[in-house]
Amino acid sequence: MTHNNLQTIAEREASILAPYAMHSSDTLGRRYDEQQQSYRGPFQRDRDRIVHSAAYRRLSGKMQVFTGDMGDYHRTRLTHTHEVSSIARTLARALRLNEDLVEALALFHDIGHPPFGHAGEDALAECLAAEGGFSHNQYALTIAEQLETRHQHFPGLNLTEEVLAGQATRVDKSATEISPLLEVQAVEAADSMTYDAHDIDDALKLGLVKFAELEQLDMIKICQQQIASRGDELGEREYQRAIIHTLLDCQVTNVLEHTSTALTQFQWDSASAARQSDFRIGTVGEIAKAKKQLELFLYERVYRHVAIVKTRELAQRQIQQLFAVLVENPEIMPARFVEHAEQVGLPRSVGHYIAGMTDRFFEQQFLAHVSQ
Repeated sequence: MTHNNLQTIAEREASILAPYAMHSSDTLGRRYDEQQQSYRGPFQRDRDRIVHSAAYRRLSGKMQVFTGDMGDYHRTRLTHTHEVSSIARTLARALRLNEDLVEALALFHDIGHPPFGHAGEDALAECLAAEGGFSHNQYALTIAEQLETRHQHFPGLNLTEEVLAGQATRVDKSATEISPLLEVQAVEAADSMTYDAHDIDDALKLGLVKFAELEQLDMIKICQQQIASRGDELGEREYQRAIIHTLLDCQVTNVLEHTSTALTQFQWDSASAARQSDFRIGTVGEIAKAKKQLELFLYERVYRHVAIVKTRELAQRQIQQLFAVLVENPEIMPARFVEHAEQVGLPRSVGHYIAGMTDRFFEQQFLAHVSQ
């Protein structure tokens, strides 16, 4: 029964996926052998394990860029993850890539983020400088390979090598001489597009930038031209929403047109063949140039906004203070992190414990053990 159903999955993929896609039947498998299931392929199982993990659930309590005291509208790591997954699956379906693998990669890509976003990451990197620093991408692998528990006979989630390798390319893009799978590249492109559109959206809603400032950017001008060509009569708020939607759409369209042309030209007959090329899925031409200008604007006018910098600095100080207290008093941590310290050292274990906290739980721990 299992063999027949897996054969059906393989046949369905063969009829839908392009030759250059990563087919489930070609997976390198898992580190620890497991019995195959009759109704799910390997990447579907990866997706489900990620979604049902504690680390994934905690993403709902971790802010993306803007902290909780700035309001409730803006995105969390979980909503960002869902948005990346949505766009990545759109790319995968249009390009005939493996949508199950793309979804697993997208849902997994930010699972290692600590509380308070990149401010938290910077603080932990400083705390762990003598231990080699801290990377949320590397921590995601630690979660998947060590910290999550789903089976008594092996640690971690036991994800497929393709998902682990895809995440590893985010840690060090030069770690391998060959290109990432096209599915990995699709997720990278979707992540970048999502950041651009939704950080602009959140910044507008929070009043960090004015729409008149955005209208000076080439990318916004391109969006305005597309909206004008449709002839829609829109109010101010509807118009701004249309800009955000068009900002995503024009990037997705650009990526698909460029990539489809390249795939037709290269005629790769396998995923391995595609990896031998230096081709990358991404924006090109006028859109790519406008995208860089937009991202520079985000960096200078949003990420370095006085309100953002103030909350970042506060979060960093508090993380460093709690880190110091936990290193001096490790018994405060749950027993499994005390045991984890025997494997990775106390500072690293403390870093892993803090990195797994939601923003709210961190604040509770800070109040309980530091701000007394």
